Amino acid sequence: MTQTLRARAVLLDMDGTLVDSTAVVERLWLEWAEPHGIDRETVLSVVHGRQGHQSMAIMLPERDHAVNLAENEMLLARESSDVAGVVEIPGAARLLAALRALPHSIVTSANVPLMTARMAAAGLAVPAEHVTAEDVTASKPDPQGFLLGAERLGIAPADCVAFEDSEAGIAAARGAGMRVVGVGPHAGRFSPDVHVADLTGIAVASDPDGILLTFA
Repeated sequence: MTQTLRARAVLLDMDGTLVDSTAVVERLWLEWAEPHGIDRETVLSVVHGRQGHQSMAIMLPERDHAVNLAENEMLLARESSDVAGVVEIPGAARLLAALRALPHSIVTSANVPLMTARMAAAGLAVPAEHVTAEDVTASKPDPQGFLLGAERLGIAPADCVAFEDSEAGIAAARGAGMRVVGVGPHAGRFSPDVHVADLTGIAVASDPDGILLTFA
């Protein structure tokens, strides 16, 4: 069944949406969790979509947040230097090329070095507009990042479509008042407006009224 969404701007998460970094994310986070005695299921249910220090705060709620911030910086550095197995989500390069001349932005919980490293590893160009961890004071599922992305593009949030894969990310986009395309096998559980397995089969067209996204 073909579905369509009309928008004036497109905002895209990175991990799990444009790049598949699941293997390295889960490996490094499980290494971090082991000395704390945190089980695998808890780790994997928390870390996707959030900034690292927020994930740490959820899993170790009694710990001084200053420790979380310091450890998060070290983890980000490790993630930026370890891109083994990071690949493009199928269709990502084609979608970014189709959006090149249209209003769009990345909205990611990664910082700039990590975003740059993972996009490069996946062979993807970083859009001119991007919102990263350095730009916000609250992590997804807070909508701040998506609201800032829309503001920088000069587009009302209600006129934006967000592409997201995680529960935290979809909640953030919803909280910003945006329609959501859920990407990947798990996104359908979180009631996106449209659910796709990957980014193939998405047609992008534009006219004076904005951007038309068609999902085969």
